[in-house]
Amino acid sequence: MAKQGHWLYHLLLLVLFINVQYSIQLQASQFSSILRIHQILNYSSPLTTDFCNTEPSPSLTLVCYQDDITQLHIGGTDKPPSLPEDASTEFFLDTIVSLSSLKVLSLVSLGLEGPLPSSIAQLSSLEILNVSSNHFTGPIPVQLSSLKNLQTLILDYNNFTGQVPAWLGSLSVLTVLSLKSNSVTGFLPNSIKSLENLRILALSGNQLFGAVPDLHNLTNLQVLDLEGNRFGPSFPSLPKKVLSLVLRNNKFQCGIPDELVSQYQLQRLDISLNEFVGPFSPSLLSLPSLNYLDIGGNKLTGMLLQNISCSTDLAFVNLSSNLLTGKLPTCLESTTSDRVVLYGGNCLSDEDQEQNPSRLCHNEALAVKILPHKQKQRNPHAKALLDSSTMGGILGGITMLGLVFLFIKKVYSKNSEKLPQARSIVENVFPVNEVKLLSDARYISDTMKLGASLPAYRAFSVEELKEATNNFDASSFMSEVSQSQLYRGKLPDETLVAIKCLKLRKKHILQSYTHHIEQISKLRHTHLASALGHCLEVCQDDSNFIRMYLICQFVPNGTLRDCIAAGLSNQKLNWKQRIGAAIGVAKGIQFLHTGIVPGVFSNNLKITDVSMDNDLRVKINGYSLTLLSENKESLEIGIASPGPKRGMHVELRQKHQDRGDVYDLGVILLEIIVGRPIMSQNEVSIAKDLLRVSMGLDDKARRSIADPAVQKESSDESLKTMMDICLRCLSDEPSDRPSVEDVLWNLQYAAQVQDLSQGGSDSIVSSSQEL
Repeated sequence: MAKQGHWLYHLLLLVLFINVQYSIQLQASQFSSILRIHQILNYSSPLTTDFCNTEPSPSLTLVCYQDDITQLHIGGTDKPPSLPEDASTEFFLDTIVSLSSLKVLSLVSLGLEGPLPSSIAQLSSLEILNVSSNHFTGPIPVQLSSLKNLQTLILDYNNFTGQVPAWLGSLSVLTVLSLKSNSVTGFLPNSIKSLENLRILALSGNQLFGAVPDLHNLTNLQVLDLEGNRFGPSFPSLPKKVLSLVLRNNKFQCGIPDELVSQYQLQRLDISLNEFVGPFSPSLLSLPSLNYLDIGGNKLTGMLLQNISCSTDLAFVNLSSNLLTGKLPTCLESTTSDRVVLYGGNCLSDEDQEQNPSRLCHNEALAVKILPHKQKQRNPHAKALLDSSTMGGILGGITMLGLVFLFIKKVYSKNSEKLPQARSIVENVFPVNEVKLLSDARYISDTMKLGASLPAYRAFSVEELKEATNNFDASSFMSEVSQSQLYRGKLPDETLVAIKCLKLRKKHILQSYTHHIEQISKLRHTHLASALGHCLEVCQDDSNFIRMYLICQFVPNGTLRDCIAAGLSNQKLNWKQRIGAAIGVAKGIQFLHTGIVPGVFSNNLKITDVSMDNDLRVKINGYSLTLLSENKESLEIGIASPGPKRGMHVELRQKHQDRGDVYDLGVILLEIIVGRPIMSQNEVSIAKDLLRVSMGLDDKARRSIADPAVQKESSDESLKTMMDICLRCLSDEPSDRPSVEDVLWNLQYAAQVQDLSQGGSDSIVSSSQEL
């Protein structure tokens, strides 16, 4: 028994010795890493071997647990250290990654630059990561998605680009997500809705746009900061526990929901510098926890009464620059020295702060701040515009007749060089192809006939537009597109119209805009959402500007993207219909280039600019904005065409001025083929590479790239032709892209061989090219 106890005693000593040795080795390894960090940052203070008991400083703090470093904070409010020029960010982070037990890592204001090294994902125990106020660039690395214990992610004040990654939704325990003041763009992914533990979502100071996902299921959300983006137009759906809501300086344009007055825990509400319309609810002033309210710089209407109650905690109120009437509530009068109240720029009866005349705030819910006319008056230039439009159409038609044969010759010559196989097949299958081409080209010279089914272009009065939109009520608002607001309206003859509102500089109106209106009045074509008229109004609140309203055809059945992704009656467009749509888009672009002189180029067309009418005929929207934009580069561009732009030699730019629209057409073709939204230049590159690789493989490989909904029905030759012309349209060099005529030829060929494979006629070609 004594021998057994003696054996156990020696075993215990051995275990203790091994543990001590392991602890010493671990301490030595961590000390070595801390020493390297010390040296990289040129710290002057000595480093002791007992680093776990080192006194914390503003620039360096270590926290240990059972001899392991679990927290590392570098930076601080005092002058923080900076990385020397000869030390790379990657080497610095690799040194830190060797501290494998880290749960908290904070690297603030160290001048770290370049992409955030993906090696940081090796810290599998990490719960808090803060790398704010550095110079990190590029997208947020996807490797961070492996940090399943991450609770706080702070990347503020860097230069991160790309989109908010959808994989963030997989970080199920995330409570704080802050990406403030970066260059992140695109939509906010729907996966954000799955972060049920999220308490803080801060995305201010980026380039995000579109609708905010439904957040009402994020029941723990307390802070939502979206300031300084382009979110909109609808107010976001929120949970009940929100303490701070900041939507300042975005593109919100609809009304404030009634549910907001039930946010009893709300302490800060800032919706200023948007274009919110409709009534302001005075009940917001009495929310029990509210201490900060800013609704300034909107278009909110309604009457304030003196007996409205206010929260006792309310310290700041800004009601200025809206359309409010009545009297300032007594609770907002300067009875206390510490409460700030701003209310100028309304139509209140109080005169302490400058107010507008009461007539400017009448007509509630004027979503574009329409100022009432003193008298009903039509534009004096209307008749001149009509006359010049008619004469211009005749002259344009005569000019285009001379281009018909040049067009046919050009099409044949280009395709005889580039697609000899396609040419021979078309000639063998359809011996009357030349007659068809002549018929297809005839629309160029038929400018006057194209708009025969449309009413004559004319000038509208503001009163007519008010009547058509119910005083531009919020319910008629549709969207904001490229610096213009879009409303739905109905004319007295029951014609549905889309009304675009733009704010333009008055000094250019006679010299420039009148000429552009004349051009727009001529752009009438089967595949354009044609303009029916216009209206001009001087802004009485700023005499340097005018408002121009363009009244266009309303196209009812959504966009081409809608019909590809979801379809009408839950059925997607089939392959023949997609080719027909592509032909329609190409014909519309060709008319913009050649239908009037000079042509309309660089239209920045996107698939969402292509609408579908009841007969599934495409109608291109938005082309008129190219003519009216004072600065084309300021237009919202979803996917920019690569190639030289600024600084390009004038002759080279003019020579290839049509090839920018060809690139945009290529992006549309890409989405038609793959059947999914293409939202960024990076997605274009990826899909283009897939198409390029598949073109060198067999038919089965090519078919696997296409939308599964059309894989079985599309013929091999038709699909190959569509892919080939799509790739050529997406060439980086404008000079390498085909002409619009070349694109149209290949699309028609794709339709013909598709019909041939199904034993059909050329009905799809005929229907898609019907004038």
